[in-house]
Order: sequence, then C-alpha cells, then structure tokens
Amino acid sequence: MQETLTPPAVFKCLADETRARMTLLIAREGELCVCELTCALDQSQPKISRHLAQLREAGILMDRRQGQWVYYRLHPSLPEWVGTMLNSAVDANQDWLNTDAMRLAEMGGRPQNTAACV
Repeated sequence: MQETLTPPAVFKCLADETRARMTLLIAREGELCVCELTCALDQSQPKISRHLAQLREAGILMDRRQGQWVYYRLHPSLPEWVGTMLNSAVDANQDWLNTDAMRLAEMGGRPQNTAACV
C-alpha cells in the first residue's frame, strides 16, 4: 500500500469507469468476490482482476481468500476522507449504479460468504 493515499492518487485510480463502479459497488455491499463483480459489471474476469489489482496496489481495496473465492472490500486503513467521499458518492449515485446492482441481485449461484470480515 502507498505510504500516503493522496487526493491525486485516489482520483487518478478512480478516474477509470470500471474501477469507479467496482469501488462504489464494494462500498455499497461491504464485500464482493471477483465472480460477483464480473457479473455485476458485465466484464471479463481478466479485466476485472486487472482493475482490482490496481485498486489493491493503490491501497483502496483489500482482499482475502475464502476457499476458491477471493473477496474484496475497502481497505480498513483508508483515510477517513476517502471513506466519507466514497459513501457520499454511493448515496448520490444510486441511479448510476442501478444496472450493476440489479445484475448483482439477479446473479444465480452467488458464493456464500460465511466468514466475518477480517
């Protein structure tokens, strides 16, 4: 993770629509696995994984493995201003996330996340 998560670093990372959508969906849902993001964003697994890696390397997201699934959530060490900004963006952009959220809600065979967040 970067030493300091500065506004230019955060905004540069979130300037890509795919990364912005997945970050806001994760902020909205709490935690999502790669297959859920692939379905919600209607994108290929390699593309989703590449963007998740960028968000993880920037220190915005954190991952954990549970069996065959890899789950992503907001990094617990995010500066308060980043969490506040993301939550405000989720609240103000429900319409923008609506299609992705509907695909996620309609996804069959979603993994059962039985472990508590680490």
